[in-house]
Amino acid sequence: MKMSISALGNPSSPVRIPFNIWMLVEGILFLLSLPAINKAFRTVSGGITNALLIFIIAFAIGACIFTCFFSVNESKDVVTIASKIHGAASVIGFMLFLFVPLLIGILYYKDQDRVMGTVSIISFAVSLLFFALFVMSDKPEFKNTIIDNEGLWQRLNLAFMYLPLAVTAVIRILPDKAVLK
Repeated sequence: MKMSISALGNPSSPVRIPFNIWMLVEGILFLLSLPAINKAFRTVSGGITNALLIFIIAFAIGACIFTCFFSVNESKDVVTIASKIHGAASVIGFMLFLFVPLLIGILYYKDQDRVMGTVSIISFAVSLLFFALFVMSDKPEFKNTIIDNEGLWQRLNLAFMYLPLAVTAVIRILPDKAVLK
């Protein structure tokens, strides 16, 4: 609940190698999903779909792939070039990926799918709340409060950022695509 996901990849972590492999695989899977996402939304709005794809690419490379090559240290007090690269790439990736549910919601509304549009917009709002808590958890004034659960807020933030993509994938896989309409 206290540790960010990145801490799993620090040089002294016993799960460093599996974590780094998973982050690389996760980034590659996001990149491999781009053609399907493009196909799903291109006819609805090319411009918004382009932004969506760019935001996913930034997250896949910055918060996933870079994470496996540039790790943070066990302590935040120890700053290296690798941890600086990791921090910058992760921040950019997370900041852009935060808007993925919003863009998906807009695309669904433009496509007249109000249920998925609403699910996506709610996911955006909830992920924004958890992102704010994640950022606040690092501040000294919230030490020893419920807000001091950096890992929990990061994981909940990710869950709600992933939710519209996951539901979209399920809808596209099922034979009757009108499951949630």
